[in-house]
Amino acid sequence: MRIAMYEPEIAGNVGAVLRLCACLGVGVDLIEPMGFEWDDRRVRRAAMDYIDHVEIRRHAGFAEFQDTLGSGRLVLFTTKTTRSAYDCTYRPDDVLLFGKESAGVPQAVADACSERVRLPMRSEVRSLNVATSAAIALSEALRQTDMLPR
Repeated sequence: MRIAMYEPEIAGNVGAVLRLCACLGVGVDLIEPMGFEWDDRRVRRAAMDYIDHVEIRRHAGFAEFQDTLGSGRLVLFTTKTTRSAYDCTYRPDDVLLFGKESAGVPQAVADACSERVRLPMRSEVRSLNVATSAAIALSEALRQTDMLPR
């Protein structure tokens, strides 16, 4: 299982996801362009020394990223669906995809995904922070597949 971030814009969010994935033993795919310089100290500040404990793959664009998927499914977390993330049956080779903070993913990327799910929340609010969403989603997917670290 892996986390993929589509054109992330905020270094601190990427750092938080890297730390999450280091703790849970999951790799991260970063689909460029990103909204910050990769050597930005804010990424390291948020990820701290955990960045040395996570596999990071950077991809020049979505097409290049797709070429690395193999048989893994793309599961898109989006506010533009009604299907709950808790109604999805996750697989060990799934890639959990999160869109950019300001706009999510374009329709062509959404169409390339096997599953589209949303995290349930109150209707009065738009969305969770992407790092928070990744933590909730990854925990559920790892729980279902019995892949949580012991």
